[in-house]
Amino acid sequence: MSSVSKADRKAALDVASWFFNVVTSVGIIMVNKALMATYGFSFATTLTGLHFATTTLLTVLLRWLGYIQDSYLPLPDLLKFVLFANFSIVGMNVSLMWNSVGFYQIAKLSMIPVSCFLEVVFDKVRYSRDTKLSIVLVLLGVAVCTVTDVSVNVKGFLAAVIAVWSTALQQYYVHFLQRKHSLGSFDLLGHTARVQAASLLLTGPFVDYWLTEKKVYAYDYTVISVFFIILSCTIAVGTNLSQFICIGRFTAVSFQVLGHMKTILVLILGFIFFGKEGLNLHVILGMIIAVAGMIWYGNASSKPGGKERRIYSAPSNKSHKQDELSDSTETDEKV
Repeated sequence: MSSVSKADRKAALDVASWFFNVVTSVGIIMVNKALMATYGFSFATTLTGLHFATTTLLTVLLRWLGYIQDSYLPLPDLLKFVLFANFSIVGMNVSLMWNSVGFYQIAKLSMIPVSCFLEVVFDKVRYSRDTKLSIVLVLLGVAVCTVTDVSVNVKGFLAAVIAVWSTALQQYYVHFLQRKHSLGSFDLLGHTARVQAASLLLTGPFVDYWLTEKKVYAYDYTVISVFFIILSCTIAVGTNLSQFICIGRFTAVSFQVLGHMKTILVLILGFIFFGKEGLNLHVILGMIIAVAGMIWYGNASSKPGGKERRIYSAPSNKSHKQDELSDSTETDEKV
């Protein structure tokens, strides 16, 4: 009975983690869309810096309350993570500016095969045929939903390559650092948020001026626009935390595959709030294909052999711990 209750508790926590991530991610997309499209606050990099500054305040509060314990993250690992994360943020913004929407969506979809490649190379993960096919089905469905016009240029392609690889590496590192240094989601966020906040707030205004030719301090701040900025920062705390929780409990690949449910929800909410222009037969078909692929992926990856991770070589006194770590990682794929 204890094993059953433990499994039930884990399943409930898994569902709660995904729900938390989906709600906060979709919420921040809708709020930022209103902030940028309606109120003209186009300073995405600086806004992300404010997000991490707010997250840093939360981590300070959690540390004071005792939810974050003293832990150690080597400076080289911290700097690599922050480098990948900041290149991801800037790269995505530049890619969206320099590419067509269609090619930008293709670049985002390519994060899944890149994340798979990183797991195969660094973690020696092997995927079953059904798991691979389910990933292809998700990619196909989301592509049908989102990819329209596709035009490519050299600088846009380079920006997309940098954005895709830095994002995939950042998400891989979330899972890797938690396992390597035995860090919880709160602990890792406590190490990284403050460094990201400082670096993005220092460089963000210059990057945004380069992208938009507008100065953030010259923006006409109003009560309603400040309200949306504060709301965006508040929701971002949940988005940042839920990303670390989900990738820590699962992997970057699962986070990417199942995370496309957010894309489907954004399309549906866009239809509800902004009219029927974006909804047609091929979009509905794409949604159905993508959701079917996500369900298939959840079932395929949770079966024995669906997604296997080879055990790392480790000193003999830690071998048992490493076995438990690998077993728990494989079990976490049961979504």
